[in-house]
Amino acid sequence: MNSSINESLLSQVENINNRAKSKVSLESMQNNNSSGNDQKFQVRKLEVSDKSKGFIELLQQLSVCDSVSDKEFEERFQELSSLGDDHVICVIEDDQLGKIIATGSVFIEKKFIRNCGKVGHIEDIVVDSNARGLQLGKKVLGFLTEHARSKGCYKVILDCSAENKGFYEKCGFKQKEIQMVKYFI
Repeated sequence: MNSSINESLLSQVENINNRAKSKVSLESMQNNNSSGNDQKFQVRKLEVSDKSKGFIELLQQLSVCDSVSDKEFEERFQELSSLGDDHVICVIEDDQLGKIIATGSVFIEKKFIRNCGKVGHIEDIVVDSNARGLQLGKKVLGFLTEHARSKGCYKVILDCSAENKGFYEKCGFKQKEIQMVKYFI
């Protein structure tokens, strides 16, 4: 029993130390100029190895996201990868920490209206709480918006909370109509 308590305490201490290191590293980055951050933080597509870099933990800052086994992650990754450019998840990694600190996704809906047009749906935008203020959300959003434009979408849409409305307006989005939802779980 002592062994499991010690392992639990060690795990908690390690988590606290990692959060402290992350905060110190990110605070020092906030003091850099934005052009340095542009070069330092590059947006790229999700890789299967990103699970071990805190991708799921980052999503937990956004919404309910239970633990996902390595096998489940790999299966979902392969499923989404098979959709090619119709479903893209992007990330920003802090190379110093080896940690994913921002993410978002876009999927392309093919329609009959607008001459068989396409619409990009942006989802799951989140920036690590310790990395906010570095313009990473704007960078992720720009990457996803440009992807949708390059695939021939006539518009890109997203849903957000009232508290995030101002951020999206600064990024060129405007409020249109009302969102409705019906949950099955």
